[in-house]
Amino acid sequence: MSQMIDKINAEQIEGRDVPDFGVGDTVRVHVRIREGEKERIQVFPGTVIARDGGGNNETFTVRRISHGVGVERVFPVHSPHLAKIEIERKGKVKRAKLYFLRNLTGRKARIKIRSAR
Repeated sequence: MSQMIDKINAEQIEGRDVPDFGVGDTVRVHVRIREGEKERIQVFPGTVIARDGGGNNETFTVRRISHGVGVERVFPVHSPHLAKIEIERKGKVKRAKLYFLRNLTGRKARIKIRSAR
């Protein structure tokens, strides 16, 4: 039974090209929004603070500050609503989850840039 589930999940993931990004990276997520008959793309920039799950059920959480208020949004990695994920900057972090950023503001909430080696 689990082999069948794995096969179906692999088929669904196959067509998606997801960039290699991780926690601490600054990304721009392009989301397809449907309003009535129209469809448009909305950009949600921010820092990836968590990645959860695996395979077809994988999600990532993006945090940004909008008008002085912290906004977090959870996106499924393989969602058909995601038009594109752009990586702006690679971050250097020592944690798998950056939930502590919720309590930090200003310069303390900055993440160091990972140098290319």
